Amino acid sequence: MEFREDILGAPYEAAELTLRPDDEGAVCATLVRRVVPGADRAVLYIHGYNDYFFQTNLADHYTDLGFSFYALDLRKYGRSLRPHQSPNFVRDLAEYDEEIDEAVRIIREVDGHGQLLVNGHSTGGLVAALWAGRRAGRGVVDGLFLNSPFLSMPVGQAVRTAGGPVVTALGKLSPTRVLPSALNPHYTHSLHKDHKGEWDFDLTLKRAEGFPLFAGWLSAIHQGHRQLRNGLRIDVPVLLMASTRSISTTKWHNALHHADAVLRADDIAAQGPQLGQHVTVVRIRGGMHDLVLSGEAARTQAFAELDRWLAAYLDVQPVGENA
Repeated sequence: MEFREDILGAPYEAAELTLRPDDEGAVCATLVRRVVPGADRAVLYIHGYNDYFFQTNLADHYTDLGFSFYALDLRKYGRSLRPHQSPNFVRDLAEYDEEIDEAVRIIREVDGHGQLLVNGHSTGGLVAALWAGRRAGRGVVDGLFLNSPFLSMPVGQAVRTAGGPVVTALGKLSPTRVLPSALNPHYTHSLHKDHKGEWDFDLTLKRAEGFPLFAGWLSAIHQGHRQLRNGLRIDVPVLLMASTRSISTTKWHNALHHADAVLRADDIAAQGPQLGQHVTVVRIRGGMHDLVLSGEAARTQAFAELDRWLAAYLDVQPVGENA
């Protein structure tokens, strides 16, 4: 493993993590880092579906607080996607434990950080929560920040209940079958500077139209949601953030800049008690699906709430007051 300059340029470095091969062949993940010299604290960021790490404003915030910043591009996403692979595909979300565990080992044992926060967004929030539940009692993580985590399907309860077994069966019988995608391209357009947003990112790695939606991946999400409903028993403090409202539209609407256009924010917040015994739920007025990419007022509120929680539970001093 060797860190080299990342596609984002200095001060970001990236290293390829070689993982166990699967039935498609060789598999890797990518660990991006921005180390703060002398820092004892670190954060590991895990991205969402149809995504990769590019949120440098988030990294800036953490490094200003004295955290070394790390981010994983999970297998078959972003920097880690290879031509022979089905994008985003896994049969079980526990497959991601391999790269998360290796990233944590590097952060703690190789780079020598004593305190670790894991920050997951959307599907990465579900992945992080499930991983933290499986690692309870081992002392490998000190806190969890979940930014609009994918804790519930963005459909009604009746559809969730009836559709789960069907998707699970299809995922077993034909895991690489492509299903109709409900991804809203207007969400990506609401973010990107070449459309109606303010952020710059690679539209070949985070596509407006998304990647194919595979039955096996959707089945893995349903399995993860069943585990969540049974209770994850995460044994460290959890901060769960979601917008105060959601929007579902097939046409462009300015409200896309002020609401979650991907998931149902109320459903996300309602799942908080299933994560563990020490969960703080915060709603962000005007927040988009990725709260740290929301409009200035909403993302300022999100960062302020994060700082308040970090000070209370991880003894992190606010920006400008570091020792």
